[in-house]
Amino acid sequence: MENRELLSQLVTMSRFLGEPSRRFAILGEGNTSCRIDDEHFYIKASGTTLETIQETDFISVRIAPLLEILDSSSSTDADVQEVLKKSKCNPEETRMPSVETMLHAVLYQYPEYRFIGHTHPIAVNSILCSNKAEEYIQGRTCPDHVVVLGRKSVFVQYVDPGLELAQEVRRKMKEFVEKEGFLPRAIFLENHGLIAMGPTPSKVQAITQMAEKCAEIVLGSALCGGPKFLSNSAVLRIDTRPDEHYRQKML
Repeated sequence: MENRELLSQLVTMSRFLGEPSRRFAILGEGNTSCRIDDEHFYIKASGTTLETIQETDFISVRIAPLLEILDSSSSTDADVQEVLKKSKCNPEETRMPSVETMLHAVLYQYPEYRFIGHTHPIAVNSILCSNKAEEYIQGRTCPDHVVVLGRKSVFVQYVDPGLELAQEVRRKMKEFVEKEGFLPRAIFLENHGLIAMGPTPSKVQAITQMAEKCAEIVLGSALCGGPKFLSNSAVLRIDTRPDEHYRQKML
């Protein structure tokens, strides 16, 4: 796929996620990216707004230097800034890539991911900022919840955004894949937000929409005594049904 077409798709996805009526992100919140190849990706420039973003608001970066710093336990904020500068493909680019660029680099180690959308949806964050965040985020409310988000997601307790978060996401992703045997479609960050990953922009959009819808269902159920989640056996049944796999591909 030509880079111009990738950028066009990335812009469309980003504006969808930044549309004010959806309440996924406002002002400069959130960040989006897409893989160019195994060594490079486009990432939202820091300070830009998803609602009005343009092709020129994305910066191409190299993955290798972003991954190198993840193995350091003593890096300073100045070291992080230097790595972000070093990662830019165009040395004359004066803007800085998003502070979460290292997190995106971690996720692009999995070739199945081509597009990533990180947002702060209101209903999702209402749960993520609660005392029952992990319990309610991991529960599945209805069949479509399972079809779109899978039978389980990654949950990350709050850590400082940037390098520390990227390191923790790398650890949690490794643990999840080893334990569950499949790649997650969403990562939920305590007191922070949602990361949706997929092979296409439409998958990222669908994951974000369904996560927000089901979060609203959970919040609404509080008026009726609290959520009643699907049983583990019901979730597994939905996740393995051939007809649901077909529907999943069509979404």
